[in-house]
Amino acid sequence: MSMQPKALPPVPEQTAKIARKAFPKGSLPIRVRDRLAEVFADEPFAEAFGTRGAPGLSPGVLSLVTVLQFAENLTDRQAAAMTVRAIDWKYALGMELADTGFDHTVLPRFRARLAEHGLERVVFDRLLEYCKDAGLVAAGGRQRTDATHVIGAVRDLNRTELAGESVRAALEALAVAAPSWLSDTIDVAEFAHRYGERINGWTMPSSQTKREKLAHVFGQDALTLCRAAYAPAAPPWIRDIEAVQTLRQVLVQTYYLHTDARGREVVRKREAETDGVPPGSIRLASPYDTDARWAAKG
Repeated sequence: MSMQPKALPPVPEQTAKIARKAFPKGSLPIRVRDRLAEVFADEPFAEAFGTRGAPGLSPGVLSLVTVLQFAENLTDRQAAAMTVRAIDWKYALGMELADTGFDHTVLPRFRARLAEHGLERVVFDRLLEYCKDAGLVAAGGRQRTDATHVIGAVRDLNRTELAGESVRAALEALAVAAPSWLSDTIDVAEFAHRYGERINGWTMPSSQTKREKLAHVFGQDALTLCRAAYAPAAPPWIRDIEAVQTLRQVLVQTYYLHTDARGREVVRKREAETDGVPPGSIRLASPYDTDARWAAKG
């Protein structure tokens, strides 16, 4: 991907007209665009993007998407969807109303490239500097500008989404291939309540404690299904179902099973620093496309 450094694209006239009518009092994306547009320029990211080859998406635009994504607690899929259906996001990004946006996999590749070139803090340092100069941040105040925290939070949210959606995909496959076995193995009503809708359609809890609790529930459910499928009494062909094999791999790469001080078996999310996680080249990113990866190639 190549980049010709530039500022955010101008807001199309029709987009601006509709956005102002839809949000007469403004919204977060509209205010960010109106007051902070110059922060999200391409030039600070030049060293991470080539100048030859086919033009790619503007890193300034993608950095603005990442900020809005974190502010609204959205997964990559949800953030990409907002660029298609949310008028105030289209205004902020300078998009035509009919613009169909971009694929959600662009966002993790963008974050990976920033991390690879040590540019995680660029936009947040620029944002803080601009806010100080504009009098929006009091001198000497403590502000969170830890971009590593922001990027890590987005990635953690996607890991939770992946775990839950992998359970859902396995349940749907088993409901078709082995409905009687499934009804005899799990509480179908409880699982149906939890996984009746696609996980990426949810708005994840804003509270860190609630997100961790949800991730724990997904892990417990994944472990329950995998143990049932791989139990000696289960029909051997159950474990050969692709969605079940994918669930098992997601369980291993996302969770860590251990025994606590009271002798209880506990499943918790893996921490890269203490438990280790698979490299991006082999880590699954989707229960429906096992070739998809979050990491950027090369």
